[in-house]
Amino acid sequence: MFCPRCGSMQSDELKFCKSCGANLHAVRRAVDTQQTHKKHDRNKPWFAEMAMHEAESKRRQAELDHRRGIGPEVTRHNEIKAGIITGSVGLSVAIFLYVFMQGLIASGNVSASTAEILSRIWVAGLIPLLVGLALLLNGLFVSKKLAEVVRRAAQPASADTETNPLELPSVETTGFVPADYSITEDTTKHLKSH
Repeated sequence: MFCPRCGSMQSDELKFCKSCGANLHAVRRAVDTQQTHKKHDRNKPWFAEMAMHEAESKRRQAELDHRRGIGPEVTRHNEIKAGIITGSVGLSVAIFLYVFMQGLIASGNVSASTAEILSRIWVAGLIPLLVGLALLLNGLFVSKKLAEVVRRAAQPASADTETNPLELPSVETTGFVPADYSITEDTTKHLKSH
């Protein structure tokens, strides 16, 4: 076994590293525990395990995006950009396939039944075009609402919004609040008269 701290080779019977004193017994126990947790549970279906891994992957991606500062607004702009690019590629592919296939048909080297098939191949370009349109619409409308909700939740409540009647007002420390009475009022009256 290699020591995880210093990297020196140690025998499997040792509890502590001879070079640096690291606890090798604890390392072995952690490795053994990790290996037993990674074993496949035969009672759990494979798709449930795959869904768990996908959910964990999405959670990690969301956390990573949050650390990078990629919020809903940036994601929205990325969706719009991806929609435009994908839709443009789909339109380009459809036009290219239409022109290319019409050229093959016009050459006269294909049979009538093959020409019927070739004249419709351009439809394959509609798939990325429609995907691009879906991304574009999602970015323009659906993600916009999500970005607005997140933005509103992040903004502090302003003075013109509804306030809770049970909420205490904020402390104003710049004004002087006159007192209705004074502890020294009677004392100072006596001093002025003498």
